[in-house]
Amino acid sequence: MPSGPPRARLLADEDGSAALEFIGLGVILLVPLVYLVLALGAIQGQLLGAESAARHAARTMSAASDGAEAMARADAAVRSAIEEYGMDAAAVDVDIRCAPAAVACPSAGATVVVTVTARVALPLVPPVLGLDRIGTVPVQAASAYKVSRTWTGG
Repeated sequence: MPSGPPRARLLADEDGSAALEFIGLGVILLVPLVYLVLALGAIQGQLLGAESAARHAARTMSAASDGAEAMARADAAVRSAIEEYGMDAAAVDVDIRCAPAAVACPSAGATVVVTVTARVALPLVPPVLGLDRIGTVPVQAASAYKVSRTWTGG
């Protein structure tokens, strides 16, 4: 038993526990923080892909010479963004509209609005019991581009 004042005896009983506490708390705090960084990185990457797909599809549609070419260009732009950003093509939905709604898409003076919706799978979620389908985060991006008033596509 250590000799000396009672305070010195209490401090002597704590020798060596600071390292253990540091390791324990470090693991408890670090693991969720690392997972959060991984998850946010995956979500941000997919969000950038959705935004890129929407923007490029709207731009290419507004510059096409006719409706069929516009849809082909939009499809190519979306497929390119999906491939470039490593997105799951089955988890991506594309909605193309023109405003005003009564006009064909694209048409002179109309605004092409492309909305891309994707589901981002969270990292390290196992496919057991369908957890991989539940552990997803939806992301959505929209882009609008005005077609020239002098557009003469058919």
